[in-house]
Amino acid sequence: GAVPATASAVAKAAEARLTPAARADVQKLLALEPGATLSSIANWADETRSLGTAQWHYLNFARGGDCRYDAARQCLEGRCVVGAIERQLELLASAAPGEERLVALKYVVHLVADVHQPLHGGFADDRGGNDWQLQAFGRGSNLHQLWDSGLIRNWPGGLADLRRRVAAEPAPETGPLHPPAWAEQSCRIVAGEGFQPPAHVLPEGYDERWNPVLAQRLREAAQRLAAVLNERLGAQVR
Repeated sequence: GAVPATASAVAKAAEARLTPAARADVQKLLALEPGATLSSIANWADETRSLGTAQWHYLNFARGGDCRYDAARQCLEGRCVVGAIERQLELLASAAPGEERLVALKYVVHLVADVHQPLHGGFADDRGGNDWQLQAFGRGSNLHQLWDSGLIRNWPGGLADLRRRVAAEPAPETGPLHPPAWAEQSCRIVAGEGFQPPAHVLPEGYDERWNPVLAQRLREAAQRLAAVLNERLGAQVR
């Protein structure tokens, strides 16, 4: 899975952007687990992943297609990252018991970060880059792992610098608050020229070229996570 620090960096940056009403609602749910914070729960969904929920973390597009989300083709019975985000957001905004809403919050925080990692919206033929073997940073890896952790562990300036970038003030335009669009954007990045290294060795300059894209995706994830929580939480008095 991803370096735990990335989902927690997204959660921390999102927390700073919550409205007072949404923050109060989030705090009330987190209080069910004393000591929990938005960033401490950010990786729960990876730690508790099972056969039943593994598909909730990604979505596969057909290579050479138009990166258009089609629920009937790619998300049967809601079993993909887009369907899972939509379902868990509904649960979070519902009158379900607090414990169930807290679990929904844990999924939303993690899966919004996941859908912005381009290869969680990658192609079926190489299982989102998992089957594309790669020598990177002096070790054997694959393209999915490179984006989940390799680029991050080798970030120039270290994790503290990446966290600063994720928390930086983003451009005012957040794009649509629409999980299918987030997955389609990930797919378009993966389809971009030079994203998949032509040989099974990381080419010179790959990280310089793609690190800004990675940082931008994490920043968008933080911004959009805050926006969906602000939209769904705190509006109604519980």
